[in-house]
Amino acid sequence: MSYTLFMILIFIVAVLLILVIMVQNPKGGGLSSSFGGGAQNMGGVQNTTDFLDKATWTLASILFVLILLSNFAIPRSNSIDTESETINIVNEREVPLEAPATFDTSSPSDSTQ
Repeated sequence: MSYTLFMILIFIVAVLLILVIMVQNPKGGGLSSSFGGGAQNMGGVQNTTDFLDKATWTLASILFVLILLSNFAIPRSNSIDTESETINIVNEREVPLEAPATFDTSSPSDSTQ
């Protein structure tokens, strides 16, 4: 149950991270320059690039932590002695060696004489 929850959260954060990275422009234009350039100053939004940069680092950190924590939620068998289980599996697969079959090398014509 918790592993499934971690996987869903990892997927959501990964998609958000992809979207935030796709919105950014490596030369500093990014989303703000794509939609009119001057609209950056309207409504008090002046630090769009800083917000996207912080969002990228935050989402990347959250993704990293979720991946590490999901390791503890992976379902595992409750068996303590896994070495003996492995030995049992190997022993079950081993075929006991039987004596090789003997073949009659005489020709059929030899038996009629």
